[in-house]
Amino acid sequence: MDAETEKIIKGSLKYLASKQTATGAWGAYGEEKQRQLAMTGYVLICYQASGHLPGEGEYGKNVTAGMQYLLDIVGPDGVMGNRSDGQYMYGHGIASIALAELYGQTKNPAMRAKLDRVIKLIISAQNTEGGWRYRPVSYDADISVTVLQVVALRAAKNGGIEVPQKTIDDAVKYVKACFDERTGGFCYQPYRDPGFARTAAAIYSLQVCGLYDDKMVGRGSKYLFDNYREDHEWFAYGNFYAAPAQYMIGGETWSKWYATVKDTLLKTVRTDGDLVWWEARGRGGVGPNWSTAVYATMLAMPYHYIPLYQR
Repeated sequence: MDAETEKIIKGSLKYLASKQTATGAWGAYGEEKQRQLAMTGYVLICYQASGHLPGEGEYGKNVTAGMQYLLDIVGPDGVMGNRSDGQYMYGHGIASIALAELYGQTKNPAMRAKLDRVIKLIISAQNTEGGWRYRPVSYDADISVTVLQVVALRAAKNGGIEVPQKTIDDAVKYVKACFDERTGGFCYQPYRDPGFARTAAAIYSLQVCGLYDDKMVGRGSKYLFDNYREDHEWFAYGNFYAAPAQYMIGGETWSKWYATVKDTLLKTVRTDGDLVWWEARGRGGVGPNWSTAVYATMLAMPYHYIPLYQR
């Protein structure tokens, strides 16, 4: 971690604090509520990556307010916010990861019952193939939604929340079914074309399920290096998963990956005084709050603060 990168991370955290709403949530651009579930999850993970917890650190109050916002919208069935959102499980997944990591690090007893309901919803929404899809019902599945649920389950399990082993085993089977033997990449769904973001999501999923040294992880890592592009349409989304995946491989793999990604991010950063942010770009970009949270999380990984990212 060099001084320039550290300054950018600190500026990013200050920028995100300035965008928090009165409810404690973050939106994609401002107050739009349909994005607040996911955005609040991403930003809370970003703060944790730099060592800020509820009541701890310069932004402890911001983390507390964001965490409380998520807890306050947990319903009796474990649904957070609007169940009818056409892509609900994306937001549910990332918010669940944030809450599970906060619970694991604080062991706040007031969180446990609600987090347990949130995780039970994920378990019940797994389909017969072992994956998850957009809605909290077990119809079909894809790798992009599945990764978030798998990571949330692992984070919750780390914190002491009960997760059936069969749920994890079935998820591994689904992820492996998306592997493309010819290229070493992974597909959005089985027997389709492989891609960068899909591969990053897949090998990260396998690692958080404990398959750190699986040959598919190694081949997927190589696929990511071979297909890395600064102008990739899914650059931010894919690298949000690629970064922890390569980090958990470690060694020269992580050193090369971090240097490459950092170089890309430092070339595109925006500043205004001591505020730092990134504009959204490519597909999947939903405003500067999201891109700033994702990129600052990636840059902060050498701090080693998030337990989920450790082997």
